[in-house]
Amino acid sequence: MSGGHGAGRRTSAAAPDHASGTAPGTAEGQGAAGAAPRAPGAKLPASGAPGAAPGSRRAGTVPAPAGGGRPARAAGWGEVALTWLYVPGDKPDVVGKALGAGADVVLVDLEDAVAPGRKEYARAATAELLGEPAAGRPPVHVRVNALDGPLAAADLAALAGLPGLGGLRLPKIGGPEDVARVVAAVRAAGADVPPLYALLESALGVENAFAIARADPAVRGLALGEADLRADLGLADEEALTWPRVRAVVAARAAGLAPPAQSVYPDVRDLVGLGESCRRGRALGFLGRAAIHPRQLPVIERAYLPSPPEVAAARETVEAADAAPGALALPDGRFVDPAVVAGARRVLALAARGAHA
Repeated sequence: MSGGHGAGRRTSAAAPDHASGTAPGTAEGQGAAGAAPRAPGAKLPASGAPGAAPGSRRAGTVPAPAGGGRPARAAGWGEVALTWLYVPGDKPDVVGKALGAGADVVLVDLEDAVAPGRKEYARAATAELLGEPAAGRPPVHVRVNALDGPLAAADLAALAGLPGLGGLRLPKIGGPEDVARVVAAVRAAGADVPPLYALLESALGVENAFAIARADPAVRGLALGEADLRADLGLADEEALTWPRVRAVVAARAAGLAPPAQSVYPDVRDLVGLGESCRRGRALGFLGRAAIHPRQLPVIERAYLPSPPEVAAARETVEAADAAPGALALPDGRFVDPAVVAGARRVLALAARGAHA
């Protein structure tokens, strides 16, 4: 992996997005040569698995307990991640390059970007990476394998509680019960539940978006998996995704989460198209975007940071409100009420974030 725009901010992420599908733009390097790192031996018990004693660890699907939850409180707008870089988990050298590419969050993918025969190696290599604290590098999140398959339980058993794990990205979430299964599995492994990001990749997931966002306090964000969603809905037109996109934005905000980040833009060479797509996403209420190549990062950041005119207007609004609290009219005729002032403060927080890049 090459390119990027230098060191970015190292924040804990408050908003997600999902890169659906494989990550072809990240695969410039190869996996580490020689023997694979030793896979962790800990296994989670399968739900109802014959011969699994209480407290024992055994591979299987993630158990499904009952449970509810409440929304997590979103972080300040100046702390929200804008760039999320996907990288295949079976290529440690590429992961190492991604950590210095300038993304706010690095997303190590154990799911779609990894071939079936490389899954165990990817898990072991990722566990080795996350065995040390994340000091001096961006947060590292991991997209685990699908919860309805045989690999997710082993992923969670290997990763839960590792000091370098910044969050888990959960694919193909259809309802709050899926989140509850992950929470139970992590706790069964004796670990605290890390920040969770639910990926909505089906009609069912989109319909249940609000319930998923409220499923547990560990849920920090929603995101769309647009490749799978297109296939599920049989969509061929870009505009047909407008409703699911807005649904995800509304559900996240209604649950008290930061706005979702956009799904990946698959053409890593079309930076003009990426910028235009980001501007459309920003107009729909998204904040930030996932990427599959470092060259996409500065384009995403420029599209989502406020422009100088937006910053000037926001500053004028906040200064006027601070001088005379309550509803008022600015000299140019704009009416200002508390909601407008809150929006202006968000603009200034994002602008300050960009100034410290």
